[in-house]
Amino acid sequence: MLYFNVDDRQQGIALLGAMVVALILSLLGATLLNLAGQEIVSAGLAGQSVVAQQLADAAGELVVAWFHSPETTAGVSQFSLLHEKRNRDKDGAPSFFDPSGRSQFVGTAEQPDLQLQAGNPSHNRLLNDPETGMFRTLTHLGQVEELKVYAPSKPGLLCTIDATVATNANPPVRQSILMQLGALELPPLRAAVQVGQHLGRFQPGSESPLSVHWGELKVGGDLVLTQVDEIPLRSALVPVTGQAYEEMAQPEDRWMEGWIGGTVQVTQASAGQTPSFPANLHMVQNPIPGIRLDQWPYEDIKRVAIQFGRYFAIDQAGLLYPQGIVEPGRGVSADEVFRSEGSGDQLGLIFVDTLDQTAPRPDNLGVVKLQVPYFEGMAVVQGHVVLAPPSGAGQSIRVLSPSPIDPDKDIGRLPVQLAGMHFNGVLHASGDITVAGRVRLYGAVAAGGTITSGGSAGRLEVWYDHDLSRGLYRGLPVVYGAPGTWLTRY
Repeated sequence: MLYFNVDDRQQGIALLGAMVVALILSLLGATLLNLAGQEIVSAGLAGQSVVAQQLADAAGELVVAWFHSPETTAGVSQFSLLHEKRNRDKDGAPSFFDPSGRSQFVGTAEQPDLQLQAGNPSHNRLLNDPETGMFRTLTHLGQVEELKVYAPSKPGLLCTIDATVATNANPPVRQSILMQLGALELPPLRAAVQVGQHLGRFQPGSESPLSVHWGELKVGGDLVLTQVDEIPLRSALVPVTGQAYEEMAQPEDRWMEGWIGGTVQVTQASAGQTPSFPANLHMVQNPIPGIRLDQWPYEDIKRVAIQFGRYFAIDQAGLLYPQGIVEPGRGVSADEVFRSEGSGDQLGLIFVDTLDQTAPRPDNLGVVKLQVPYFEGMAVVQGHVVLAPPSGAGQSIRVLSPSPIDPDKDIGRLPVQLAGMHFNGVLHASGDITVAGRVRLYGAVAAGGTITSGGSAGRLEVWYDHDLSRGLYRGLPVVYGAPGTWLTRY
């Protein structure tokens, strides 16, 4: 017979238990290692998904940037549709939309207006070449596999951007997004200076205080000059510089045309002689064919300012109130609102409403006095404006001349340095503009009333920004992502 003592049995049970525990621990360890590996893989995939998302978003934002900077796609025929306004609105101005409001983008996802695919070698170079590709700044993240632009699905919008991207991971993670763009259709300013009423009065010291370079002067009523030679001769041979007319022996300009609704009078004409006006000064244009001034409807520009700019109410003292809320003690001066620190300090669209925040009338117009050394942006004042910048102030800015008169014989737009500029942008007043000093402006000026001198030293010299004729306003978007239209497909 075999006999087992109690100690032997207990030792066997303990050994068996230890083996079971070791087996369980081994299984738990293997499971944890497997889970950790899966977590690493999942974390890697999640990271690549984030990269893919960022890459897709960046691709969409770059397309938006192309609308704002046409020079980045210059010479590439495939992209001409993106920034060329191929239609005309009801007033004949260039537009992305036809008079019925239909976008110039009419394609579908299957037959888009613009399609680029990385599978096509020439398209891939255009998109992803690390040196010259449109998306070269994104090559460290991945590449754009396909880009399509076609008609919007919602009426009133401009287009749909459909982008597919892939990360540099192995295997790559792909992401596809859809977004729709709206277009800001602010009417262009097609003249350097536009005045709704008479310009100047037939009194010594009250004549027109204007000098216009590089564009047109439009006057709804009469024009009163001190001397005939204040209107420059138009010549295609004159050098394109930043010279003021008073610095020239004979005032000349390549682009200046004057369109006057009424007559032209000269206060210091030679006795007994009839003034002889240059051929680029066109008189008695009203009622036929008429002076067509660019219109910025009050409600439309107010809505744009609230959405994309800065909106202010005004009181009788000329203090401004942000968001249109007039509260005692919270008003700020015009100097605080309109002061740019220097060239490049773009303040965007600044809209100053009427005293009662309704459409302009003769009895609800406030007065904004602009005394800042330099302003860069768009000043839209639903009232009167007094220009009185400090003497000798201003900035030197580098700009481009207008487009050539004869593209076959002339060179392209020329870079020009303009010195001593007080304004760079748009000055638009529904009332009168009074010039109380020597003011130099690059951009465009429009007054619903008149432009007058506040004294013998009052003089406003304007160089026209040709981009305004195409509705391109610095500080305002050409296109923007329409809210609620961004969609991830996969």
